[in-house]
Amino acid sequence: MASPPEFGTPLPIDGVLPQLLQTLESNTNAVLVAEPGAGKTTRVPLALLGASWRGDGKILVLEPRRLATRAAARRMAGELGEKPGETVGYRVRMETRVSAKTRIEVITEGVFTRLILDDPELTGVAAVLFDEFHERSLDGDLGLALALDVQSALRDDLRLLPMSATLDAAGISRLLGDAPVIESKGRSFPVETRYLGRAPNERIEPQTVRAVQQALREETGSVLVFLPGQGEIRRTAEMLTGKLPADCHVAPLYGGLDARAQDEAIRPAPKGSRKVVLSSAIAQTSLTIEGVRVVIDSGLARGPKFEPQTGLTRLETVRVSRASADQRRGRAGRTEPGVCYRLWDEAQTSALPQAESPEILEADLTGLVLDLAAWGTFDPASLAFADPPPQAAWNEAKTLLQDLHAIDAEGRLADQGKALANLPLHPRLAHMVLEGVDRDLGFTAAMIALVLSEPGLGGRNPDLRARLSALRHDKSQRARDGRTLAERWLRQAGGAGSKVDVESA
Repeated sequence: MASPPEFGTPLPIDGVLPQLLQTLESNTNAVLVAEPGAGKTTRVPLALLGASWRGDGKILVLEPRRLATRAAARRMAGELGEKPGETVGYRVRMETRVSAKTRIEVITEGVFTRLILDDPELTGVAAVLFDEFHERSLDGDLGLALALDVQSALRDDLRLLPMSATLDAAGISRLLGDAPVIESKGRSFPVETRYLGRAPNERIEPQTVRAVQQALREETGSVLVFLPGQGEIRRTAEMLTGKLPADCHVAPLYGGLDARAQDEAIRPAPKGSRKVVLSSAIAQTSLTIEGVRVVIDSGLARGPKFEPQTGLTRLETVRVSRASADQRRGRAGRTEPGVCYRLWDEAQTSALPQAESPEILEADLTGLVLDLAAWGTFDPASLAFADPPPQAAWNEAKTLLQDLHAIDAEGRLADQGKALANLPLHPRLAHMVLEGVDRDLGFTAAMIALVLSEPGLGGRNPDLRARLSALRHDKSQRARDGRTLAERWLRQAGGAGSKVDVESA
């Protein structure tokens, strides 16, 4: 077996890499539990490059978010003295950096779902690593279930490795056929926790502003603030204007920002200055923002909640779990001793749920049912899901797909379903695009699907016509990439690719 690449500063994960390599020589599955800061995201894929079982096959590293995908690929490429797209590359929805020499591909979980549906044998892939699997996203659960199915039926040489800091290791090990569990302690520094309480009748933004000002007075270093979502981040940034020292600047960080703004937020502050990063849960895992030694946690998060009675998904603001609160707190101790300010009372911590509910138990399952129909599976019990899909949501999804003429009464994929499955969109949006093509309004339909599925594109105006107009005139790279993506969807739907219809929409 070839030696793994030489690394720079040793990290805790380096101590268990020999054990992991040896385990994967004799086992196709393993589970890696490594605390935040251990280095699992970047060290493990690079070490596996030298494994004898890899041959010339690729290593796929799955991340739950695009920002973490790009950041991990850049970090690994930097370890090799290269740029992304050489030995290490990445794929996200609107950006790809890979080449013929790429052997490690960091991809989002959604990209992996499309990849495995298009190529069930995973041709040329030697291993799939599921990073931050404890987040239990719907795409992550589906991806692992499909990969296990491929491994049992087609690819008994395929290596599967879920990795996490707070994983139910025993449960996932059983799911993977009693796979060996390897544990690594993280490189963490002590973090002091300070409780500031919460005024129940006051919005979270002014309380956050006061906490930021207090933290900047009391502590050194940059500050990472966790807020529920884009609206709170924007309002807090506005309220901080003119209220910070001259050497501090504010950097928003959320999924709707373009890649350049996200990358700017995670860069270290310039020498002699401090940064206040206002972030959604996007910075909760996988990322280390250099210079941050202070965390301010609102204790709130926002996530989708599906209601089978209405067939609609709404965003709901809820208290974070204890596991999430601990992960957020740990961000302050990644590179040096830190401080975490919590905007709630200490006694309330014990009342927090232990962990977030897996998305499969809360989400709209329409896309999942369609994907499984395309896979040839009509009964979810035939696949190894960590948690089975709820029957009520499953039945609601089947009813919707039958109404869209995508599946028949037995759940088999119809011709319309094949067309819907060909588009990487929610089935409702895919159906709209296909209808648009039939009515010579295909590009308008694709652009509407784009603004509905990509937060922030076209602005925040509730008037859809205004958002389409804004997107049409937006010269940013993200907008250009989005319009290219809409054109691709149009071609996949059988449209001619004309943009005339959106001009008059």
